[in-house]
Amino acid sequence: MDLKDILAISGHSGLFKYVSDGRNGIIVEAFDTKKRMFVNASTKVSSLKDIAIYTETEEKPLADVLKSIFEIENGGAAIDPKSGNEELKAYMSKVLPEYDRERVYVSDIRKLVTWYSILRDNNLLNFEEEEKAEDAENKDNTEETPHKEAKKDAVAKTPKKPGGKPAGAGKKPATAKKTTSKGTRTAAK
Repeated sequence: MDLKDILAISGHSGLFKYVSDGRNGIIVEAFDTKKRMFVNASTKVSSLKDIAIYTETEEKPLADVLKSIFEIENGGAAIDPKSGNEELKAYMSKVLPEYDRERVYVSDIRKLVTWYSILRDNNLLNFEEEEKAEDAENKDNTEETPHKEAKKDAVAKTPKKPGGKPAGAGKKPATAKKTTSKGTRTAAK
């Protein structure tokens, strides 16, 4: 599941898939109707990858919360988003016990459950594949080769001018113009 190309658009219900860039915005496709539409650059658009849920201590990425719902429901359907407020709060407590009850509103929980249902209906909740990709990426990052370390050391050294002086040595300080009520004068920084 790659959440960076799945978008929530202010003023529109549901989720959208990024299709391409437009002249002054982007073109998206709705998951439910499969219709494409143009979204102006001034419209607030959020990638699901950038969304997190407030907890008492930190923010929990949306992907982790969706995974928790998936595990609790064994891949099945979540609670109905039209359920009562207390039922939704109790469900959220089961999914994410440490969620911040003051900053996470019932409308946020409804939206979360609706998004889970949309992603589930479109077979976009593939957590096993995501874990395998992360494991492979972590393995690649831990294998540091000697030439990479040597390159890092070479970049860290200060460049020098011929004659052994560091680059930029011996330059005069820049001047700045100050405007006063009687005119403009030049002052050294």
